[in-house]
Amino acid sequence: MIYTITLNPTIDYIVTVPHLNLGHSHHMEEELITPGGKGIMVSRVLKALGIPSIALGFRGGFTGDFVRDYMEELNILNQFTVIKERTRINLVLKSDQDTEISDYGPSATDEEVARFMKGFEDISTQDFVVMSGSKLPSMPKDFYEQLIRSLHKEGVPFACDITKEELRNSLQYHPLVVKPNQKEVGEFFGRTFTTWQEVVPYGKQLVELGAQHAIVSLGGDGALLFTANEVIYAPPLSGKVANPVGAGDSMVAGFVGTFIRTGDASEAFRVAVAAGTATAFSPDIATTEEIEAQLGRVVLEKIE
Repeated sequence: MIYTITLNPTIDYIVTVPHLNLGHSHHMEEELITPGGKGIMVSRVLKALGIPSIALGFRGGFTGDFVRDYMEELNILNQFTVIKERTRINLVLKSDQDTEISDYGPSATDEEVARFMKGFEDISTQDFVVMSGSKLPSMPKDFYEQLIRSLHKEGVPFACDITKEELRNSLQYHPLVVKPNQKEVGEFFGRTFTTWQEVVPYGKQLVELGAQHAIVSLGGDGALLFTANEVIYAPPLSGKVANPVGAGDSMVAGFVGTFIRTGDASEAFRVAVAAGTATAFSPDIATTEEIEAQLGRVVLEKIE
């Protein structure tokens, strides 16, 4: 079973207001209310790919109930740890310029965190864990490393989509895949890139430092896959970007779900690119049909 971890889930409240004029009243043209958080996004895309998963994390209050109910409506198993404080709400305002207002999220007590950790006692080497996104504000900086170290000790394979020092600390435990974007790779190595080709030697270093595979998303320039033996480039697919939120999570889901089934990194990357593109072209997380529509368009080029 694949377990996804969303430590700090959210309700994403997305409203469209044409030609916003600050200081005036407006009527929204459209609204979309969905559960958010990177691990939840991964579970939703795995569902679209026909791959079951169990969503773990923390939820609280009426907003946490919404997250649970929404996942159940999608027939996605979830075992969130219930906490006293309310799950956060993020506002996305789509207008001439998009604006996002994010909540930091709730705190969890030591007892609540202990209950969350107890849920990992039944996870075995036959399972897989995907961890991604932000921590609760009350958590120590090394919480992800503590969790990864515990999984590694038991031989449980994992993937992570985390940033900065958390990413750096994860590499020694050999995650199946890490997925920073071009900017995050630059921050990791203290570099600024002007072309995607400049990213290549640094993506290779992520593998040298311990990752089994590394996917680097390049925004409008496509994506790169790094393995121990090769570098593969996927040029961008033409289309109109509707909402890039969740595109990276879709890539993680596509790669992990396909690699676990096939063991083929190139095929997993192809599905990852299709899933990420389909989500970027969709107002919400991509559907099965939208992912399939992009699969035949993906071109992979071995550059090293």
